[in-house]
Amino acid sequence: MNLHEYQSKGLFAEYGIPVPRGIAAETPDAAVKAAQTLGGELWVVKAQVHAGGRGKAGGVKLARTLDEVREYAKAMLGTRLVTIQSGPDGLPVHIVYVEEGSEIDRELYLSMLVDREASRVSFIASAAGGMDIEKVAEETPEKIFTVAIAPDAGLQDYQARQLAFGLELDKGQMRQFGDLVKKLYKLYLECDASLIEVNPLITTKGGDVIALDAKINIDGSALYRQHKLEAMRDPTQEDENERRAAEHDLNYV
Repeated sequence: MNLHEYQSKGLFAEYGIPVPRGIAAETPDAAVKAAQTLGGELWVVKAQVHAGGRGKAGGVKLARTLDEVREYAKAMLGTRLVTIQSGPDGLPVHIVYVEEGSEIDRELYLSMLVDREASRVSFIASAAGGMDIEKVAEETPEKIFTVAIAPDAGLQDYQARQLAFGLELDKGQMRQFGDLVKKLYKLYLECDASLIEVNPLITTKGGDVIALDAKINIDGSALYRQHKLEAMRDPTQEDENERRAAEHDLNYV
């Protein structure tokens, strides 16, 4: 089961993982009110769909005025966003996420998943994060590295440092990052996640390390003990066959 970005970031915040402040909105008026509540002079309006590649598909817009916030929200809501991951029919946009702007210095990539080859959970990371991570994986896979976590030992400090060095973080950012990955690992286990992806994980011009995006997939077989997360399910984002199978506690293959 997939979560929306705003839901994933809500979980991040609960676990103390730094994210920009943001508010979900279902109407253009609500989006403007969200921007006013957040304050500042720069906002990001993001279409909430269960698919990557939103930025290149026009689903992520930078707004410098409240009129632009309204304009972008109006253009997204009620449409179907087609991305490289959504399929040709796209996915419906019922919610936009209005977020405060961030001063980005570097964009990194970080994810956690079940590594079936290693038979354990692994961190996947790259110093070349951002919208072109698929291109990086295809053309320069050597820029992506893996750190596997032994289930009996858990994430060790030296592994957090290994990730930090691989991401080319400076000394001041390493402590922040170490704290972030430990909390990310805790969230992964406690929420029965099958995937957590942060793309991009950014460093700001002020030296902070922040999760600018968040994607969480929950193991559907564990939903019987994750009632809070199950309530976050958005059936409008699911394939019709998968949705019907889930209603009968079946897995669609």
